[in-house]
Parts: sequence; C-alpha cells; structure tokens
Amino acid sequence: MAEIKEFVVNDRRKFTPEGEIRPDAPPSEPKPARPETLLEPTSDQKFGSSAHLVEKKPVENKPPASSPTDAAPEHEAPPPLTAEQTAQASSAYDATVDRLDTAIRATNPGMEPIPEMTFERVIQSLYMQALLQLGGAAEPGQKPRVDILGARQTIDMLSILAAKTKGNLSPDEATLVDNALFELRMGFLEVTQALARQAQTRQQPAGAPAAAPGPSIVR
Repeated sequence: MAEIKEFVVNDRRKFTPEGEIRPDAPPSEPKPARPETLLEPTSDQKFGSSAHLVEKKPVENKPPASSPTDAAPEHEAPPPLTAEQTAQASSAYDATVDRLDTAIRATNPGMEPIPEMTFERVIQSLYMQALLQLGGAAEPGQKPRVDILGARQTIDMLSILAAKTKGNLSPDEATLVDNALFELRMGFLEVTQALARQAQTRQQPAGAPAAAPGPSIVR
C-alpha cells in the first residue's frame, strides 16, 4: 500500500476577510526602480511630510549655443558669374533687342532706327535729367519746380561715374564729363541760393519790399 504524504497548505494571503493585514503575512517585496527615472525627495519630504516626489529627468547633451560672431552674415555676396553665363545672357539680350527693333520697324515703316547707346549719350542723359530736376524746363508763365534732392542724387551719380572712368576716357569724353559736372554744380548752387533767399523773404516783417519770385521746391 502506497504511503500517503501529508501536504501542508500555507495561506499566503496578505489580508483577512475583514480587510485587515494578517500578522503572519509575508512582507511584500519592493519593486525595482525604473532605470530611466530617478526620484528625489523634496524639501518637505525630508522632514517627514507626504510631499510629492520630484522626477529627475536625464540631462540632454545639447551643443553649445553659437556666439553672434560665429553666425553667418545676413547679406552674403552672390558668387561670381562664369564666362559662359555672362555670354549666354548677353547673346539672349542682343537677340531680343533685334526682334524688338524688327517689330518696331514693321509697325512704323517711316521711323528712324533707334540710335546706339554710347558713353556720350549716357552723360547727356544724366545732364538733362539733372537740369529738369533743377527747374530748367518750366512752362512759359509758370514757376520752375525744383527737385533739389533728386538733382543732388543725379549730380552725385555723374560724379561717381567720372571718378570710376578717370584715366580710361578719350580727351573729348573727359571734357564732356568735366563740363557737365561744372555746369550742374553751378546750377545747383544758384538754385539753392535762390531757395534760401525765398525762405528769408517769407520771414521778413510786413511792409518790407518783396523780393522777386523764385523757384518752388518739390516736396
């Protein structure tokens, strides 16, 4: 006859049916902490209060912020054009101009061909533009209207052009530039003096003799 072994049943329940902790219940094992999260007690918890735990997140390795001197400039110069790019643009421009001239001559058979642009025409164009801004083209019976700031800018443009082309002009071209600048600068001085006299006349007391009317400035 087989031997009957006795079995011992251990009650491993932690709580009794009434909800109380059993005195012989085994102690609960602590759960392992998550490796990616470390908990540090707050200052209140260190003194025994039921404060919340502060989660300490891992520190991210961020690259150091670049200094203002290391930053790229806001406005960088464009790369230089190649000879092929310049030649292609010039060829396309010339072909378009030829087609435009052909269309104009077909529309206006009696029209003279547009004169070719030269250095003398560039100087003459700036010269006439400055004369107009200085009030040199007023209608009969009307005061000349002066754009003194525009005239100054045009004269300065002509001055820069003269400085950049110095030593690379023929004697006739150099004389043309010098004469144009001289006449425009003298005209500029004359107009500004007339405007100053006009402003002074407006400030004279009543009964004083009125000066001759001068040019009106464009605001």
